Amino acid sequence: MTDEVTNVPTAAPATDAQGDGQVVFDAGALRVLAVLAEKEALTPDAYPMSINALTNGCNQLTSRDPVMALTESDVQRILQNLIADKFVAEVNQAGARVSKYEHRLRMKWTLEQDKLAVLTVLMLRGIQTAGEIRTRSGRLHEFATIADVEAALQFLIDKYPPLVARLPRAPGTKETRYSALLSGEVFPESGELPVAAVSGVSRHDRIGQLEAEVAGLRDEVEALKAQFQQFKQQFE
Repeated sequence: MTDEVTNVPTAAPATDAQGDGQVVFDAGALRVLAVLAEKEALTPDAYPMSINALTNGCNQLTSRDPVMALTESDVQRILQNLIADKFVAEVNQAGARVSKYEHRLRMKWTLEQDKLAVLTVLMLRGIQTAGEIRTRSGRLHEFATIADVEAALQFLIDKYPPLVARLPRAPGTKETRYSALLSGEVFPESGELPVAAVSGVSRHDRIGQLEAEVAGLRDEVEALKAQFQQFKQQFE
């Protein structure tokens, strides 16, 4: 974990920057959503969360990378944008003196708890291996094997737009790394490009390239047919 504290003074709404349904959050919104999802599993009696509790969770020094220093005003602005985008709901409980908030990720992306646990850990701690995710997600969801983690990761990769990317192995390592795709394009520390789709645009690009290649092959086949017909006519 890095020792640097990240300040996030502004709160931008979630955007579909690619124009294809791929939602992009800023760092503050990503942290707020991840903390809501984490605390729902860890402390259900204290969930939904107040702004004060949520701010403390966002600025927590453990299980966070990077460590942040959000104010309650920052969190309030972030929540308002997330509510507008229907990623968070405000809950007014009977007898409660303050409003509380809950995430809607499970409904937004049709996620079961194992998939939500994997995504939450990636949102909170950045690029990780399947083994690291299994170790760190134990209190959110108990995975029996690393293969179970990899199955959940594959589900998140296969969603459209994808929520997770599979990254190249770092030099000198044997394990594949994974990253959430909710903050835009992912560029691993090594500077290599991801193996799997980094965004909805990259997936569209690959489809477009394949379609162009197929069209080109069809043109070549038609040209060969025409040449063959001309060759045939020489002997008729």
